[in-house]
Amino acid sequence: MASPRLVAVQMDPLEHVNIDGDSTFALMLEAQARGHSLFVYEVGSMALDEGTVEAGGATRTDVTALVRPVTVQREKGRHATFGEATRRSLRTMDVVLMRQDPPFDMAYITATHMLDHIHGIGPDQALVVNDPRWVRDSPEKLLVTHFPQLMPPTLVTWDIEQIRAFRTKWKDIIVKPLFGNGGSGVFRIKADDQNLNALLEMHFARSREPLMIQRYEPAVTAGDKRVILVDGKPIGAINRVPSGDDHRSNMHVGGVARKVELSARDHEICEAIGPFLQEHGLIFVGIDVIGQYLTEINVTSPTGLQELERFDGINGAASIWDCIERKLSVQ
Repeated sequence: MASPRLVAVQMDPLEHVNIDGDSTFALMLEAQARGHSLFVYEVGSMALDEGTVEAGGATRTDVTALVRPVTVQREKGRHATFGEATRRSLRTMDVVLMRQDPPFDMAYITATHMLDHIHGIGPDQALVVNDPRWVRDSPEKLLVTHFPQLMPPTLVTWDIEQIRAFRTKWKDIIVKPLFGNGGSGVFRIKADDQNLNALLEMHFARSREPLMIQRYEPAVTAGDKRVILVDGKPIGAINRVPSGDDHRSNMHVGGVARKVELSARDHEICEAIGPFLQEHGLIFVGIDVIGQYLTEINVTSPTGLQELERFDGINGAASIWDCIERKLSVQ
């Protein structure tokens, strides 16, 4: 049994989570069952202090947050019991789980910069999961472009003429906001669709971000597979099937989770990306696979743990905590 640890969870309000589907809640239940002490805080309470003076006169930057001790239980309406909130240095924690939902914007990026100051294993440090530097440097729709042999034809650009040329070549395309999440703002544009120009005008009038354009893969009608990896190794998968009136499979927009097995191609994809994930401290990752193609590598706040346990009896939260505890044991 690992030594009890202090665990701070950086997340959106715990009061509002779906306890039957939320992966963060599953991670918290598992941590508590192992004897770890839980605290929660929201990003808006974080502060990067001017620094504290250590013995010998050195100055060290500190990161604090308004944290609340909490106990959790799987009881709807009474799933969390909080203690008094206090401002506390995150250096006093052993683990920080960075689990707030995207959007991956400058607020999200700033939080990763703050956590850089405390991330590590040892005295006055906290193991941040996932590694904040590599969360910042690995936006899901851009990280995947480092593995072009695994992807469908893809374009990332601001250039409207490039987008039109891509559409001319591939006919049926998917248009995605580069830093979106949960399927929001994802459009399918078929060869005879006349809405592409209006869509591009609307996007670029509102945003300075480029778009990701991909060839539409008909295999998505059979499902968009979410494969869960822990420390670079696959532990299982769920299939997310689009509803009848929507091309998107994300569960946030009506997709339905189904049981599915890992295929030989899934294992091939995981073997290709696993060493990168392991080397860069990306402990809990969810990848999206449509047919034979890898489409995203999700490192910010992956989901799917509870569905995986319901379908296959695989306790992904336990696998993640086994990995975290192994890393802490080396200090």
